[in-house]
Amino acid sequence: MSALSPKTPGWLDWYQNPSEPTFRLPPGTVDAHCHVFGPQAEFPFAPERKYTPCDGGKDELFALRDRLGVARNVIVQATCHGADNTAMVDAVRAADGRARGIATVRPDISESELLDLDAAGVRGVRFNFVRRLVDASPADDLSTIAKKVAPLGWHIVLYFESADLPELEGFFGSLPTTLVVDHMGRPDVTQPVDGPQFTRFLRFVEDNDVWVKVTCPERLSVAGPAALDGEQRAYTDVVPFGRRVVREFPDRVLWGTDWPHPNLTDHMPDDGLLVDHVPHVAVTAEEQRKLLVDNPMSLYWPGEDR
Repeated sequence: MSALSPKTPGWLDWYQNPSEPTFRLPPGTVDAHCHVFGPQAEFPFAPERKYTPCDGGKDELFALRDRLGVARNVIVQATCHGADNTAMVDAVRAADGRARGIATVRPDISESELLDLDAAGVRGVRFNFVRRLVDASPADDLSTIAKKVAPLGWHIVLYFESADLPELEGFFGSLPTTLVVDHMGRPDVTQPVDGPQFTRFLRFVEDNDVWVKVTCPERLSVAGPAALDGEQRAYTDVVPFGRRVVREFPDRVLWGTDWPHPNLTDHMPDDGLLVDHVPHVAVTAEEQRKLLVDNPMSLYWPGEDR
């Protein structure tokens, strides 16, 4: 076996000993956005990757699931694995029905390969438009993929920067599936929550079949994980954005940890603190139940008991 590749210089490893949340997640909570990295010795990273992470495999993910009180996971293919979905599928299978997967596929994928992924528990594909993470993908290729997965009832997960939405929303609106947007479309939280940029994003959600992941405050925040008035209320500058999405689209929001938190350069979040962020954006018990349980179950486990 070839030597293992070293981590990207400055890489921040995931938080080894997360705090116990003070907010108790409701039974049946779904972590609807997380990843697995390798482990590299078993599941090599893609040669064309933009970064080399630490290992963060299924055993560590499931340990975090149990520590936080999460019932199920949606495991999103990490860009470090390219279009080789082996590690993600292995984790989904190992969860014994308690996980679903989001794949990355190429336009030439066959129907039989898609059916195999579907049988394994994959329920969508991810289109990544963040230029620092992936090379540009031609719209024709992505349209081809969308047409292939639509008959399976899969959806498309979109990852993009908020500044790029004006040039992308026409293409997004042409896609023949439900859409799920990562991290609230990565708004600029230094701008007003009722300003034109975020309002445009919300109107895009309203006018299309779009769900929103209220995730990754640690990526969006400028304030960071500082205490406020003696209380550990992290990422307070992100709260108005999450709260507005939850209130306007209570039946189309999802939550997740983003573990093991790829490509962070400022700090590594405490996953317990990310759980404690939830009641600040989903204030009522009804909002919390929809965000954490009802919505992800209806999207990923329709018809199953909650």
